[in-house]
Order: sequence, then C-alpha cells, then structure tokens
Amino acid sequence: MSKRKGIISVLKHSVLIIGASFMLFPFFWSVSTSFKGLKEIFRNPFSFVPLHPTFGNYVALFNEIPFARYLLNSFIVASLTTLLQIVTAMLSAYAFSRLKFKGRDLIFYAFLATMMIPGQLLMIPQYLVVARFGWINSYQGLIIPYAATALTTFFLRQFFLTIPKDLEDVAVIDGCNSFQVLVKIFLPISKPAISTIAVFSFMWSWNSYFWPLLVVNVPEMRTVQLGLAMFRTEGGMQWGQFMAGTVIATLPILIAYFFAQKHFIKSITLTGLK
Repeated sequence: MSKRKGIISVLKHSVLIIGASFMLFPFFWSVSTSFKGLKEIFRNPFSFVPLHPTFGNYVALFNEIPFARYLLNSFIVASLTTLLQIVTAMLSAYAFSRLKFKGRDLIFYAFLATMMIPGQLLMIPQYLVVARFGWINSYQGLIIPYAATALTTFFLRQFFLTIPKDLEDVAVIDGCNSFQVLVKIFLPISKPAISTIAVFSFMWSWNSYFWPLLVVNVPEMRTVQLGLAMFRTEGGMQWGQFMAGTVIATLPILIAYFFAQKHFIKSITLTGLK
C-alpha cells in the first residue's frame, strides 16, 4: 500500500512540475530575451542562456520612450483604484452581510447581476460619462469608473458571513456603533481577505489596456501597458526592448503577491470553510 501511495505521489508531483514548467516558460523566456541583442534574438530565439548578455535593451527602454513616467502613471492608477475598491467593498459588504433593511437581498442580487454584463459592453457608456465630466486624459478618468466592483463586494461579503455574530454583539454592548464595529472588529479579522482583494485589484488595474487606450490620448498620461505598445514600429516589433519592458512591468505584481502570499493563502482557506 505504501509503495502504491509513493507511486501516486510521484505522479502527482510530476504533473504539477510539468504544469508549472509550461506556465513559467514564457516568463523565463522573456527574461532571457531581454538580455539578448537583436541578432541573437533571431538566431537563437529559444535559448535560455544569452551568448552575449547586454543591458542595452533596458537602457534603450528608458531612453527612447518615457517609460519611467508610464510606470509612475500605472502605479498611481493601480494603487488608488485598489484602495478605493477595498473601501467601497468593505462598506457595501458589511451592509449586505450584517445590516438589516428592506430589500437588502434583492439589492445584493441585482448588484451581483452586474458581474454577468461583459466589460466591453460597459466601456462606451462609461466613456461618455467620463467625457461629460471632462476627465479624458486624467487620473480621475482612469480610476473612478473602477472604484467599486461587484466581485470584491461579493468576496468580502462571503468572508464577513464567516465572522461569529457574538463578536459583533459584544462590541455593540460595549457601545460601538455599526461603523466602529466594522473598523475595530471586522477590519482586523479580515486582513487575509482584504490582502487577496488588494492583489487581484492591483493586478487587474496594472494590466488594464483597453480602458486606458480609450481615455488617454496624450503621451504623459499613458500607462505601462500602453507604453509597451510603443515598441511596435513600422520596421516591426523591437523584441529586446519589448521583453525588457515586460519584465519590468511584471515585477510590481510579483512583489505585491510575495508580500501578500501568506494572507492570500489564508483567505482562500478560510472562505472555503463553513
């Protein structure tokens, strides 16, 4: 029996290693390509070890276009969008999970139904609203339309439902109002769920392309994803510089996940328990 379990364990780990290799291959290939010259890229496109490593692609990345400005724009937009999504999700999730008012569940289901609407269908109405407010080529236009989402509210509401009602009752007896209960009781307990929301929100906002493409038409307001598109020229794609930009654009997401990994795993575990 132990031998059979050992074989099964080896097979499981083999499948996981193969799957991880397929997922990690594009990233390692991007890193390797970013240190290659243009000739070597076309001669040895799938070689993981550059024959003549060079930092020229990274130097050209910041010299030929204002890539540092694009990184700053993306960081501002992604950080503020994440912060607003957390604040709005906490308030709405607490209302839908703890407060009792007429039509609460109906409103929640209607709010949840907005997740079924394709994002592409909402872009034109959102653009018209943003243009009416004069927010084209501004941080407001990039941030405000996505300051609240049904997904973050739903996720945090499900987490709030797992918090014992006794904790809330004790806080009320001590004289706390609803907002104080949210800040003093729910907020400290919900750090794993909030960390998970922060990682997903930051990742989505950082990688957003189509919405910035609609509301930004001046170079100084471009985000990093629009900046990467600048390496497609009439002569073709500048692969070395493009891969260097891709590597740099990936680092903030990896760093965010690294610091939130512990809370991220904990939140997935807790929300899976009844």
